[in-house]
Amino acid sequence: MILTVAETLSLFLSSPTILFMTNYFRYLAAHRHAAGLAGLLLVSSCNQSTPTEQTTGTSTSMPDSIQTTTAVAPATTSFGQTQDGTEVQLYTLTNAHGLKVSITNYGGTITSLLVPDKAGKPGEVVLGFNSVSGYQSPEFLKSGPYFGALIGRYGNRIAKGRFTLDGKEYTLAKNNGENTLHGGKKGFDKVLWQAEPGTSAEGQTLKLTYLSKDGEEGYPGNLTVTVVYTLTADDALKIDYSATTDKATPVNLTNHAYFNLSGGPDVLGHEVTIAADRYNVVDAGLIPTGELRPVKGTPFDFTLPHAIGERIAQVPGGYDHNWLLSQTTGLHAAATVYEPTTGRTMEVTTTEPGLQFYTGNFLDGTLKGANGQTYGKHAGFCMETQHFPDSPNQPKFPSTILKPGQTLQSTTIYKFGVRQ
Repeated sequence: MILTVAETLSLFLSSPTILFMTNYFRYLAAHRHAAGLAGLLLVSSCNQSTPTEQTTGTSTSMPDSIQTTTAVAPATTSFGQTQDGTEVQLYTLTNAHGLKVSITNYGGTITSLLVPDKAGKPGEVVLGFNSVSGYQSPEFLKSGPYFGALIGRYGNRIAKGRFTLDGKEYTLAKNNGENTLHGGKKGFDKVLWQAEPGTSAEGQTLKLTYLSKDGEEGYPGNLTVTVVYTLTADDALKIDYSATTDKATPVNLTNHAYFNLSGGPDVLGHEVTIAADRYNVVDAGLIPTGELRPVKGTPFDFTLPHAIGERIAQVPGGYDHNWLLSQTTGLHAAATVYEPTTGRTMEVTTTEPGLQFYTGNFLDGTLKGANGQTYGKHAGFCMETQHFPDSPNQPKFPSTILKPGQTLQSTTIYKFGVRQ
């Protein structure tokens, strides 16, 4: 059989090898490498049925073995100066769907998160300020809401500010009555992290590292912590935590973002589902009593959707409790939230065994956000993925002790969408 030149060229261009190489050079072109060679191949194959890049620059339908990455690193701008004159930076991660998250290296804090509503209009969904001065004001420090911050060395409370480890009692800085809360007087929320903006196959990233020195706030061991924020192409904010230590120490890392999917004055109309059938009963100081109570028949039952305000009056002080997630291995469902007015949704998945659901009970209207909005009671809610409160003093709880030679690894994902 004799083929014409046109037939031969057609078979050549449609071969699996050439189709693979076409996609491969598309990938290289997206990374600004070999653009000339990629362009030649793309011109020669313009009539072939292969994926094409969208004008937005987002990932195309590449083979599974080839994943494009965001070519441009997050934008970096000044976020002002700390009270001692240190310059603070703000890093803004974006994706092609209109999501935009801003994070500062002061406390690793999420200061802003813009998410489109069901009409496609982006809106603010977290509480925060537009400069570092807001996070250092006397009013903020007095109320201590921890807006958007990374929390450590130990998230949540440790009873009476002490614990015993390997036969030695450690005394911690007390900052919540007689207890230690969120790491102490100067936790990870009040330190400057080393920042490295970048990109990955999933989207734009911000890598933060911090060395918590032996004895800081009373904790043993030099603890090296790395947190990577990723804003993914599928509209999720992913947080990867890792840590190593040179002495055994309790570690419980989380993020304290306050969400408000409507942008309204309160979150009482948000509908919440939590994948848990038990919760930690707490005493008057919000320290677990050790009882793990079933949620069935109580206002803590969110196994089916309920508005936050539907039963909150039945909970003295409002929700500020740890739920024991039904699944505890791998990346598993923690919670979903739906806001009917805007149609926004948020799905929370995590590798952690617990979820602290907090409804902004202590906000009292003294703080105003970046847009001038007053943050009153229940202006936001928190979904803090975590190990359990006071675990160092509760041997029946999952251990939070990290030892030399071990690496703590934890992931939490907040995925956003809309419901029409």
